[in-house]
Amino acid sequence: MTQLPEFTIGIEEEYLLVDADTFDLVAAPDSLMAALTGALGNQVSTEFLNCQVEVGTGICATIAEARADLGQLRRTVAELAADHGLRPVAASCHPFGDWKQQGRTDKPRYEQLDDDLGAVARRMLIGGMHVHVGLPDQDSRIALMNQLSYFLPHLLALSASSPFWQGRDTGLASYRMAVFDSMPRTGLPPRLRDWADWESRVQRLVGLGVIEDSSKIWWDLRPSGKFPTLETRICDVSPRLADTLTIAAVVQALTRTLCRRTRNGQPWRESDPIMVQENRWRAQRYGVSAGLIDSAADRIVPMPQLMDELLDLISEDVSALDSVAEASRIADIARSGTDADRQRALYHSAMDGGADTHDALCAVVRALADDFTAI
Repeated sequence: MTQLPEFTIGIEEEYLLVDADTFDLVAAPDSLMAALTGALGNQVSTEFLNCQVEVGTGICATIAEARADLGQLRRTVAELAADHGLRPVAASCHPFGDWKQQGRTDKPRYEQLDDDLGAVARRMLIGGMHVHVGLPDQDSRIALMNQLSYFLPHLLALSASSPFWQGRDTGLASYRMAVFDSMPRTGLPPRLRDWADWESRVQRLVGLGVIEDSSKIWWDLRPSGKFPTLETRICDVSPRLADTLTIAAVVQALTRTLCRRTRNGQPWRESDPIMVQENRWRAQRYGVSAGLIDSAADRIVPMPQLMDELLDLISEDVSALDSVAEASRIADIARSGTDADRQRALYHSAMDGGADTHDALCAVVRALADDFTAI
C-alpha cells in the first residue's frame, strides 16, 4: 500500500482586543500592529474589523509542535497588547460588544469586501478557528472533504464558545454560526466528484466576476486556496489553548483515519445532507447537551456516547500521530460542557452574587481574558 501522507497541521485563530479595565472592544492601535508584526512577522495579520487580529502557526508535524508555536503566539499577543492597555480574548463573540460601533481596517481588500457585502460584512464581529491538514494529492483532498463533512457538527458542538451577542443570551451555544451564515458561499460543502470538479466550479464563479479566487468560498470545510491542505473552518475559537489543541488533534486524526480507510477500501459511508445539516443546527443550538443524529442507527445519540465512539474510530491514528492525550479530552468536554456552558455559568454566578447584567458580562470577559494564556 502507498505510504500515507504526513498529515502536517496548521492552526489559525482570530482574537478580539478589549480594554484591560472596562473590557470594551478596542481598535488595535497602529503601534500595536507594528509591534506584533515586528515580533511575529507573517504569523499575525489584521482582520476586517479593527478590534480583531488573526494568528497562524507554521507547518507543524505534530500537535506538540502546534502547542509550542500557538502557545508562543498567544503569549506574544498578550504581552504586546498589555503594553497598550489591552487584553486579547479568544471567544467567537464578545458578550456585550456592538458591531455597529466597530470600525473597519483600512485596507483595499476590506474596502472591497465592504462594497460587496455591506452590513453583512460589517456585522462579522465574530472569530473562528481554522485547522489545516496537509494532503499533497488534490483528489484526496476532495474525497476526504466529502467524508469529513459528516463530522463537522461534532467539531462545532465541541468548540462552541459564543452564547452571548450584544448583551443578551442568545439561547445558542454558537451564535457565531448564525452571524456567519448570513454571508454568501458559507455552510456545509457540496459533494464534489474530484479536483477537476472543484476547480471548474471555482473558475466559473471567477469567470462570472462573482469572486476573485477560491478564498471567497467560505464553506465549513474547503480545499485551501493558499496551501496543499484541507481546511476545517466550522469551529468556534476556543478561549483555552488546551481545547484548541484537542479539537485540532481530532481533525488531524480523523483526516488520517478516513484516508487510511479509503485506501483500505472502506471509505466512510456517504452522508445524508439533510441529516448532517440537522446535526449542524443541533450543534449550533445545543453544543454537547442534546446529542446528534446517528444516521446509521437512525436515532439521536448523546454526545458522551458519540465522543467515545469517535475516539474508538480514531484510536489507531491518534496513536500514530502521538496525540492520544489531547484527543481524549473530547470525552471530558462532552460530559462537562463546552465553553459556552462555562460562560453561562459564570454569568449566572455573578448575577446570583448581586451583579447587574453589564457587570456579570464583564465578569465573563475577564475570565475569557484570563484563559487566553492559560496552559
